[in-house]
Amino acid sequence: MFPRRQLVVFSDLDGTLLDHDTYSFDAARPALERLGQAGVPLVLCTSKTRAEVEPLRAALDNDSPFIVENGGAIVIPDGYFSVEIDAAASERSEGMVIVPLGDPYEALVAALARASRESGVRVRGFADMTDAEVAEVTGLSLGDARLARRRDFDEPFEIIDADRADALLAAIEREGKRWTTGGRFHHITGAANKAAAVRWLAELYRREAGAVTTVGVGDAPNDAELLGVVDIPIVMASGRADEIVRLVPRATVTRVPGPAGWNEAMLVLLDSWP
Repeated sequence: MFPRRQLVVFSDLDGTLLDHDTYSFDAARPALERLGQAGVPLVLCTSKTRAEVEPLRAALDNDSPFIVENGGAIVIPDGYFSVEIDAAASERSEGMVIVPLGDPYEALVAALARASRESGVRVRGFADMTDAEVAEVTGLSLGDARLARRRDFDEPFEIIDADRADALLAAIEREGKRWTTGGRFHHITGAANKAAAVRWLAELYRREAGAVTTVGVGDAPNDAELLGVVDIPIVMASGRADEIVRLVPRATVTRVPGPAGWNEAMLVLLDSWP
């Protein structure tokens, strides 16, 4: 199905392919077209929900698998791979194969509440907010905020007592859960993360296509693990780029942030690829 020496791009969304404030990908259109012409799969790898990503994939004319909720699940179009998908817990839904990797959302919300009580640090998660409140803090439309709250494997949250954040995060770890930091929120997750999902899906591409080179693009600390497991890691220019490069020293940093930087990085990569 795929050419040999196949590139596969794993890309974060907010602040990366999508503008942090407007959520537009217009500046990345030239590179998106080149990737499509070259047959390079673009795997969206995001903290967003499946409900949020599906309309975006349609707008991007993207038919590749995607990773949602910080690695909580992998979603693969049915029939996309000819090799067997070895995942006993997978299920089929609306033409998609869903491979769950994360802990159930309800368990994460409960663990966050317990960690908040134990540490005495107040938090506000998406489960505590209305659609209108999520829209206000994210800049999303009310409809998109509603999709953002349809979560299965990851709970974004704000730390109200920010000066005592370390106590809360330690309490989350004592609950046996993971936490990470995105562009706007902290997130509580289970065993899953973006890196595990990328490794799992990259192996499936290798079984299908043979030699595969993986590219990762991200802008926030929750992308560092993803960037650490790909062959070519790219960090978007931002105030946190140095922090991510300390974690992934071999990563390169774009000259400009957001979709303009994403576009430039992809075009340079495609121009240099054999």
